[in-house]
Amino acid sequence: MENNELSTVVEKRLVARFLDMFIKLGLILALGSFCFTIVSPFMNMLLWALILAVTLYPLHQRFAARMGGKQGWAATVLVLLGILLIVVPTVAMLSSLGDSVSNLVDKVGNDSLVIPPPSANVADIPVVGDKAYAMWNKASTDLPGLINNYRPQLGDIAKQVVGVLASMGGGLIGFVFSFIVAGIMMAWGAAGALSSERIAIRITDERRGLALTRLCTSTIRAVAMGVIGVAFIQALLAGIVMAIAGIPAVGIFFILALILGIAQVPVILVTAPAIAIMWMTGDHGTAMNIIFTILLVVAGMADNVLKPLLLGRGVDAPMPVVLIGALGGMAASGILGMFVGATLLSIGYRIFMAWVNQGPDGAATVASGPNAL
Repeated sequence: MENNELSTVVEKRLVARFLDMFIKLGLILALGSFCFTIVSPFMNMLLWALILAVTLYPLHQRFAARMGGKQGWAATVLVLLGILLIVVPTVAMLSSLGDSVSNLVDKVGNDSLVIPPPSANVADIPVVGDKAYAMWNKASTDLPGLINNYRPQLGDIAKQVVGVLASMGGGLIGFVFSFIVAGIMMAWGAAGALSSERIAIRITDERRGLALTRLCTSTIRAVAMGVIGVAFIQALLAGIVMAIAGIPAVGIFFILALILGIAQVPVILVTAPAIAIMWMTGDHGTAMNIIFTILLVVAGMADNVLKPLLLGRGVDAPMPVVLIGALGGMAASGILGMFVGATLLSIGYRIFMAWVNQGPDGAATVASGPNAL
């Protein structure tokens, strides 16, 4: 009898403890879910701000050293320079993209869009040549009729284009705020670095926590400077030259150059068509066209100079990982998601590979140094 009573008491205590544990866990999950709901609209902006802060922190420390150790003033100067040199030209490039789309829509609506007839060589293209020639010729001779035939499809495409432009507008606003938030993070960089190390140590242990923070920091700087930074500067240089040369649809060329730069594909593939358009439609004269051609060729090959200048070593994450992260981030969250996605997927890849390279006893068997957790 006493054994039954003892078992009943033990069972009640276990039930009470499990119930207490589940209630606490439920409350923690509810609090975490509520916090995530509040922060989620700003998640991309905060992540990009963190990436910017980690990437620019060494430069921030140089500024602070020249300003007598004033962290706040150094962060303010760096943010203002970033907005002036990066954000303003980017706004101009993407505004040009919006203007190009708007002008195209207006011309189509007013039946004033003129499409030149196709060359006979188009029909000789294998597989798709005949269909491409027929559609192009129809667009040249009877554009309103072609639009009526494909009105539902064109309506869907127009909605997607408007959505992309709206996303880019929101991304630009987020870009500006990210710079401001990054400046605040850099002003408190020492405390932030200490907190990051403590969090990583709490998740793992002291040795692996410090290795994890070094791994994340090195990956962020490698991807942000060696891949995204180079592609962004190169696309910006090409876009500025195109804008000065009066080449139409500069924003489209800018986005294409940015994507190709992240994919490590030569940006000359974008600047070459722009050069051809400039020679066919431009009215600057031969001398100026030659100058703009030289500048566009230099901009298309600028990555050969920028990569050694910004980063002396390669990026450990494979280019397909960076590209998938960029395209997936752009599809999910617009232009800002492109940068965040490329960086985060690279971090995830390197952390995963560092874990794979560990032996059963926790010691790295293949990788060592910052790659080993």
